[in-house]
Amino acid sequence: MRLKSTGAALAFLLAATAGAAVATEDKAMRVHPEIWPAARSPHAISNASTERRIDALLERMTIEQKVGQLIQADISAITPEDLETYPLGSILAGGNSGPYGNERSTAADWARLVGEFRAASLRPRANGVAVPIIFGIDAVHGHNNIPGATVFPHNIGLGAARDPGLIRRIGEITASEIAASGIEWTFAPTLAVPRDLRWGRSYEGYAADPHLVARYAEAMTLGLQGSLVPEQTIAKDRVAATAKHFLADGGTELGKDQGDAKIGEAELVAVHAQGYPAAIDAGALTVMASFSSWHGTKHHGNEDLLTTILKKRMGFEGFVVGDWNGHGQVPGCSVTDCPKSILAGLDMFMAPDSWKGLYASTLEQAKAGTIPAARLDDAVRRILRVKFKLGLFDDGRAVQADPSKIGAPDHLAVAREAVAKSLVLLKNNGNLLPIRPGARVLVAGAAADNMAMQSGGWTISWQGTDVTRDDFPNGQTIWEGVAKAVREAGGKATLSIDGSFATKPDVAIYVFGEEPYAEFQGDVPTLDYQPVDPVDLARLKSLKEAGIPVVAVFISGRPLFTNPEINAADAFVAAWLPGSQGAGVADVLVARRDGKPTRDFSGTLPFAWPATAVSPVSDALFPIGYGLRYDAPAMVGILSEDPGIDVAAALNLENFFAGGRARTPWTMTIGDDGGVRPVESALAVSPNAMISVRSVDVMAQEDGKQFRWSGPGTVQIAGPNADLTRHLDQDMALRLDIRVDAIGEDRVSVSLGNAAVDVTDWIGAARAGNVSSLRIPLRCFADRGADLQRVGNPLTLAGHDRLVLTLLAARVEAGTASSCPSEAE
Repeated sequence: MRLKSTGAALAFLLAATAGAAVATEDKAMRVHPEIWPAARSPHAISNASTERRIDALLERMTIEQKVGQLIQADISAITPEDLETYPLGSILAGGNSGPYGNERSTAADWARLVGEFRAASLRPRANGVAVPIIFGIDAVHGHNNIPGATVFPHNIGLGAARDPGLIRRIGEITASEIAASGIEWTFAPTLAVPRDLRWGRSYEGYAADPHLVARYAEAMTLGLQGSLVPEQTIAKDRVAATAKHFLADGGTELGKDQGDAKIGEAELVAVHAQGYPAAIDAGALTVMASFSSWHGTKHHGNEDLLTTILKKRMGFEGFVVGDWNGHGQVPGCSVTDCPKSILAGLDMFMAPDSWKGLYASTLEQAKAGTIPAARLDDAVRRILRVKFKLGLFDDGRAVQADPSKIGAPDHLAVAREAVAKSLVLLKNNGNLLPIRPGARVLVAGAAADNMAMQSGGWTISWQGTDVTRDDFPNGQTIWEGVAKAVREAGGKATLSIDGSFATKPDVAIYVFGEEPYAEFQGDVPTLDYQPVDPVDLARLKSLKEAGIPVVAVFISGRPLFTNPEINAADAFVAAWLPGSQGAGVADVLVARRDGKPTRDFSGTLPFAWPATAVSPVSDALFPIGYGLRYDAPAMVGILSEDPGIDVAAALNLENFFAGGRARTPWTMTIGDDGGVRPVESALAVSPNAMISVRSVDVMAQEDGKQFRWSGPGTVQIAGPNADLTRHLDQDMALRLDIRVDAIGEDRVSVSLGNAAVDVTDWIGAARAGNVSSLRIPLRCFADRGADLQRVGNPLTLAGHDRLVLTLLAARVEAGTASSCPSEAE
């Protein structure tokens, strides 16, 4: 709708730049403001009286106080007492940070922590000035940081619902629960328009349609903040919204998280910019810059986009906050030194663990004039403007907890409604659904009784992998919801994860899909659902071969190539990541005693469902907007099971570990006296365990795994039998990027296949605390007997007591190492 006024200019630019994106690849792109949609923050965001109060504050604030406003620290790396020395402007709690080190803290704990930081910030300095901190959190599908809170479907599911009114209600409920825990700012909504579904944040996007994203941007902003009213602070049960991530985080090449959008300006405008004017017009108080780049220029350092477009053309008068140490990715910057970001238009650094060094360097730059006084004052003014609008300078927004708001019954009812409206029926041959009254129902599949899988990432913790049923006592797994509905309709339900049964059921509901993930840890090489060891397909086929009608309920953060699974099922439902209210699934799938379900299907696809594993999706099996209903049935024939690509080649079998995790199709385990166990569960081990593991930040958030030995044990990466003979012929090497944190008391070895080499000397010579690259030619392993034609375990690290290593990467690459370490003992 906003494109009408600039349609001619945009059409001209589309034609003029049709081939320019490639020609200007990796070169800074200039913007043409006239083709961008215009917007304007409401006048109610501030007023003359408030601006005069800001003027008076700016005159009295010291340069130390001003610089402090520009910096945000994470609760894991700062204490309230630190604010007495460092007058920072903001505190956040990242995805894995909880009050007092407890991710499962209550609303009262959160409010107490916020209150302690707020009180510390309000202690007047020698000049009599005190500026309250603003506290931010990622509440992105409900207040997902607190056990028992109302957790809604992730954005992709809400996009399937196509209901802006529902989105506004969800925003209101989310704000109510955030405010009830003493917090006043959330980093939401995400306005990405994902183009390549291999991207691990695809589920954070509402839809492929930028116009629907714009409608939702307005609705969610108004829900979170309410309508801004002149001369009034926002209501106590509302919070500041954040339109993110500016810009084109969903448009990066190959769907790579934090990657580069190598697209023309016209596409940038038409596809990726449309949500922001709607959010700004609705009064969004903050905008978050994206980690990603546009033609090689990082957004955290792009003045054309942050200032010329966002602040001038789009009239944004709130403040721009960075993402987690994102400023450190700007060329010439580090996480503790980056004037370029402030000069480009960033107003607040998100410097979770780098804040102290960044404060010192930014203060020095402000005093030296590297950051001009006018730019410093502009950034501080924008931050103060938002703080005044939130009422943080007044007694009216006292920090207090209200447990009654957390997971309130009326809130949960809306979440259940959202789940039902998000479901998309892709197939219902023979009208198998809804499940008839009185049926004997087998419920199976890894996701059937799994709160973590149905909630996805950004639930309690960043990745969401450790969520349990106990975290949501007021929720239901899909199994629990279905079982209750079946019983109430006079039937009987049985749970069997592997699909086995003693008595043949009338129908089976098989619930399966993706394990939880967030951000880059969810990036995948292809859209093939289960390219290695397709256990779910085998179980679906087993049920069908037993003569049992099968309903497949697919849990995922994106559409995936599932033609074989669709063929093996009579009915197929895309359930996305529904959150804590699994009963919403049963409301649609299971008929009541009168033969009718509580709700019909109403959701439609927000993204095309792929006919192959190729991405971006060029061949749609089901187009955007597709979705069957009970009152509009249709048959789906047998589908081609050809993925359209060489999946094995696309899996990139020579890349074993990156971004803090083993890469598909590889898995990582730990083996010691405590047994062999997945690395993700290494903290919940027996007393005999000799290796502990934790995720650590080295150059990006949780990009490394730190292993600490207290006795003999191994860390192993294993998977399919990969043929590395070609790599051997090309004289390639196994490369490990490792930070040696402590040297152990015995020998250390690295194995590939069944051959080991001793790397003790290398470990001892590595500079402690620094990342070093160890390259071992593949011929070293071949010479020791490794069968490189069938490598099922490409890496085993064996160590002993007091060894501490942080692994960042493991892969096979063209090697520069010419000699082999000594043979392991």
